[in-house]
Amino acid sequence: MNYTAEAPAVWEPAFADADDCLLSTDQCVVRGQHYFVKGLIEIPVIDSDEVFSWGVWVSLSRESFSRASDLWDRPGREAEKPYFGWLTTDLPVYPATTLNLKTRVHTRPVGERPFVELEPTDHPLAVEQRTGISLERVREIAPAVLHASDGEQL
Repeated sequence: MNYTAEAPAVWEPAFADADDCLLSTDQCVVRGQHYFVKGLIEIPVIDSDEVFSWGVWVSLSRESFSRASDLWDRPGREAEKPYFGWLTTDLPVYPATTLNLKTRVHTRPVGERPFVELEPTDHPLAVEQRTGISLERVREIAPAVLHASDGEQL
């Protein structure tokens, strides 16, 4: 019930050895100028207590990234206002790209990934987040993700 992207769409393997780049399981910096956090787009599964989630990367401003980093291990961080960001994960199961969709990143308690709220547009991903998906849709997503980009996973 969860698929995750290992890095933002702009990440390149050559960045791994660069002094001004960082990729961890939760945060990413590219060339000391672009800042990302990993969060979850959660989608209710209709007629189920389950939630389907996409593990995605969202770009933040330098100021928001710095603030989120300062609070990363601090209890009570979930009281922080949401951060504006741009989705930087392309989910291949949608007819239109998911890159650069507007988001709000909601910090959760220490140890939990942030919740990524999409702007309520008519993009199919945003619609699914608002209205939920069926178990059949979840079953459709699995093979599409596994076969995306010639067998490369997200």
